[in-house]
Amino acid sequence: MPTTRLDPVDVVVVGSGLGASAFVRHLVDTAPGLRIVVIERGGWVDRSTLPALKADFQRDVLGGYATSPNVRLAAGGHAPSADYAIDDSGSDFKPLMWSGVGGSTINWAAHFPRFHPSDFRTRTLDGVGDDWPFSYADLEPFYDLNDARFGIAGLAGDPAYPPKPVRPMPPIGLGKLGMTAARGFDRLGWHWWPVDSAINSRDHDGRPACNHCGPCQQGCVTGAKASTDMTHWPYVLDRGVELRTGAVVLQVEIEAGRARGVTYRTVDGDVFQPAQTVVVAGNGVGTARLLLASGLASPALGKNLMFHGAGYVRGFFAEELDGPVGPTGCAIYSHEFYETDRSRGFVRGVHLQVTRENPLAVQAARLAEPWGADAHKALLREFRRSMAILVVNEDFPEAENHV
Repeated sequence: MPTTRLDPVDVVVVGSGLGASAFVRHLVDTAPGLRIVVIERGGWVDRSTLPALKADFQRDVLGGYATSPNVRLAAGGHAPSADYAIDDSGSDFKPLMWSGVGGSTINWAAHFPRFHPSDFRTRTLDGVGDDWPFSYADLEPFYDLNDARFGIAGLAGDPAYPPKPVRPMPPIGLGKLGMTAARGFDRLGWHWWPVDSAINSRDHDGRPACNHCGPCQQGCVTGAKASTDMTHWPYVLDRGVELRTGAVVLQVEIEAGRARGVTYRTVDGDVFQPAQTVVVAGNGVGTARLLLASGLASPALGKNLMFHGAGYVRGFFAEELDGPVGPTGCAIYSHEFYETDRSRGFVRGVHLQVTRENPLAVQAARLAEPWGADAHKALLREFRRSMAILVVNEDFPEAENHV
């Protein structure tokens, strides 16, 4: 079947996740009148079908609505996310991503942290990693802009950061879990602060306040969690942007050393969309994958892939906590050990975050002995009585980490 060639446009964007959403919205506001086409391999999420509305939603947490595309594919796939398998057998990191309108904001926990100024100068300050070509101060206006566009619930005044504007909404309540952790941090003399989150603590921007139903990473049924299928795409579509879903980009077409458009595949055949400007926004894995498939020969392409390395420390309490109640990523965090302290014997540091606990089935799946006579007793002992602290470490750019 021959490839259909369309009329040229000003800008074609590959992907509709967080990066693409922010770029297109900014372009619409600053350069109105451009003809912009966005190509997305997946589709729109139908919130009436999300797991939290079903009695067996916990099964989907471990299957069709898992955060990993590999797990979703093994469970039979999920139509709104046009997943492709990722060979992560050689990596300790497992991908969290969604290939549909909104990208991984569909299944993110919506914690909305910023880098510290030192993160942009690790080579200069500590002799590791690489310095960024811009500073925190350069990026700060765009941090503020995105805070406003997403609608951040939080509390200004955190001493670990340069001053931030007043947040659009107050923070999500800490709950008994967060308050218990805060008292412990206070006794230790450690820094802590309520998280900034892209989740409504009150009605905001046409979306309701969070009802604390909990399974945020399987899509938000109420719309309280900001995802760009709600916060960005309706806005830009109303202003003339065209979004084509169910269209898998095969390659960026190059002529005389310049990107001239993209070829994509739909159920009706292959299509070439010429454009004056081509923007590839398919996340750290998908962007490199597409550019490699397009024949780009740069030896740096796909290298220095970076993730958030993370592990959990979990403690158990005699009293009952409310860990499984409320948004997954919303309680408190600590940057007590964020900056370099050479007396510890290493440079850089960690972000500590007290997170909500998982639903019952997920906690049961991680028991040391998930079957047998003692499993039920262990689950009763742990459920609603545990606290998890997420430890997020630095991941430096290294050529060996690549797509």
